Order: sequence, then C-alpha cells, then structure tokens
Amino acid sequence: MHTIGCLQINDSILSIIRKYTSNDLHQLIKLFELNTPTYFDPTELAGFETFLESEPSTYYVVEENEKILGCGGFDVLENGTLGRLAWDFFHPKVQGKGFGTLLIDHCISELKAINTINTIDVRTSQFAYTFYARFGFELIEITEDYWAKGFDLYYMKLIVDRDLLK
Repeated sequence: MHTIGCLQINDSILSIIRKYTSNDLHQLIKLFELNTPTYFDPTELAGFETFLESEPSTYYVVEENEKILGCGGFDVLENGTLGRLAWDFFHPKVQGKGFGTLLIDHCISELKAINTINTIDVRTSQFAYTFYARFGFELIEITEDYWAKGFDLYYMKLIVDRDLLK
C-alpha cells in the first residue's frame, strides 16, 4: 500500500490517504448507502459503481486502522485545463471531524501541481455546497432536480491563480 498523506487527529489515531483499489469497491458502496438519502439519491448508486469499475487513477480513500472512512478524487478534463472533484463522501459518524478537509486539500494540491490546470470545479448539491465554499469555490449555477427529484445541482468553480503558486 502506498500512503499519500497522513493526518494526526489525536495522540492515538493516525489516518492515511491512499489510492483506491478494486478491493475497496464493496466498502465504498456501503459508505454510499450510508449517505443515502441524506446526500445522494438511491438512483445515483449505479453511476458511482460504474465510476469505480473504471479503475479511476486519481481516486483516493481515507482510512484509519485499515477501515475506510471516506473517499474522493478528481478528473482532469478539457485538454488538461480543468480539474473536477468527483464522488467525495464520508461515513456519517466521521463527518465534520477534518477528514473531508484533508482529502479535498490533497486533491486541490494535486490539481494545482498540474501546470495546465487553471480552474477546478465541483458538481455538488444543496446539501454539500457550503463545504466547498470554505475552500474558495464560488457558486456559478443551480439546476433544480438535476441529480434526482429534490437533489439540485450546485455547480461551483475555483480559479487557480498561477501567480500565487510561484
């Protein structure tokens, strides 16, 4: 296992970020189901399974004591100029404890390290958009019932300022 990042939560707990492997599939499906219907509509599960079966190369899990707490990653689109955060969520019992921040910070840092990226976006919902706003993402557009009835698309962007990265 290749550890990508670590977070010391307290004296006895160490959490790690590592790349997703196909061995994680069933645990991530269970995590998805734990976030349904609070954050996802049940009809979205098929899309998530298809995504995981594609063996995404920039998708990660956060684990602690070999137990997966959450997941998330990104895609690079539009000829390498756009980074898109994708499918990030955590076990309900660990939400609000810093794990999501650790993972999103990691993804944003990875995207900023790609010299051609000038924008990072996220397609989320009314249930999670305030989380991304804390990272500087700005709300661009809302589309009602986009994901499913009662699950609106909140399209958000973060402009990468290359001058600040020098």
